[in-house]
Amino acid sequence: MTRTGRPAGQSLPELLVPPPGPRSRELAARLAAVESPSVDARREARARESGEPQGPIVYERGVGANVFDVDGNRYVDLVAGFGALLLGHVPPDVAPALDAQGRRLWLALGDVYASDAKVALCERLARAYPAPGARVMLGASGADAVTAALKTAVLATGRPGVVAFHGAYHGLSHGPLAACGLRPSFREPFAAQLSAHVTFAPYPRGEESLGASLLAVNAALARGDVGAVLVEPVLGRGGCIVPPPAFLPALRSACDRAGALLVCDEIWTGLGRSGAWLASVEAGVVPDLICLGKGLGAGLPISACVGSERSMAPWGAHGGTTIHTATHFGAPLGCAAALATLEALERRGLPGRAADVGARWMSRLRERTAGRGVVDVRGRGLMIGVELEGGGARALATSRRLLDRGWIVLTGGVHGEALTLTPPLDIDEALLDAFAGELAGALG
Repeated sequence: MTRTGRPAGQSLPELLVPPPGPRSRELAARLAAVESPSVDARREARARESGEPQGPIVYERGVGANVFDVDGNRYVDLVAGFGALLLGHVPPDVAPALDAQGRRLWLALGDVYASDAKVALCERLARAYPAPGARVMLGASGADAVTAALKTAVLATGRPGVVAFHGAYHGLSHGPLAACGLRPSFREPFAAQLSAHVTFAPYPRGEESLGASLLAVNAALARGDVGAVLVEPVLGRGGCIVPPPAFLPALRSACDRAGALLVCDEIWTGLGRSGAWLASVEAGVVPDLICLGKGLGAGLPISACVGSERSMAPWGAHGGTTIHTATHFGAPLGCAAALATLEALERRGLPGRAADVGARWMSRLRERTAGRGVVDVRGRGLMIGVELEGGGARALATSRRLLDRGWIVLTGGVHGEALTLTPPLDIDEALLDAFAGELAGALG
């Protein structure tokens, strides 16, 4: 407990200096001198767009839902590592497992000689798949999991084509980048190196747009060259857009008719973030392949592509000459963190809590921001988007005003028009209540 009587890591903001403080400015300048220039160029562009400074703070430490910068300011983190910190910063549910594994083994020999932690994690993930006989391919990032899924689809169907969706984000390595529909600028400079076999369909924002989306999907499947339909059950970075209930079942049926694999990117939605263990299964479908990442390692880099026995079988049909692996795939530390994370999520009932808490929070956000230029408050579980009038410029300006008040949020949506909120699943509801008031003030 803190001196205020709150649990550790569940305190309101406390700012000692206006952010970014002098130490943050110093370290940010040092980083800008050696980091890829794209990062500072993006900040400068955002400052011009929003009319607000975008100088970064520099993290020093974190606990639970709180982050402390190098100037001693305490913030409430409503981003949680791009949604990856399901249990908050340095979670006590996971730290002992990491300590124990760190004293035993840090790295095994990948796909040659596995660690016992990898064996246990693969067994646990296979049990999470909603059908017997599942197989698992581990990676280090969500993009690795999507890459594994795209490769699997080609092996299983013999077809190179992929149907993806406008507004979707699946990672920026070359395989997933070809299917990244969030912003064309992410793909266009590298188009000559990317797969030309990707078709983009509109992601349905409601019942009125469902027909057009499915029409585009079915038209692409009718060509006969599509091996995978790649979809986020809830559009994450694209603005936390929840599709109509019939969307995923319709995709399942369309894939079955066309002989394509349904690949559900649950890197954001999975493991409780959306209020269910798997949002796709909650929607009533069994995907052929499920991609997991982000929260799987409680902040450590680990991901997984989990698939049906039938979908994964072609990997064994090449005498072991066709593989997908890397040095750090299935590293023992990441596996130990993942096992402890899954156990804590289940034991503490956090997926169900996220569903209940998220619904209440969205209601309070709507109430407190009514009449303040908010287009929509939407989402599922604890992945919530607050779309603002004024587009990306206003969202950026608002996120900066919130940082000045001690609240860390990000912007999302195809045009950056939404604030995206993905706090730890065990965050104190009192902090969420307080934020609703702070957001109303920041909106003016």
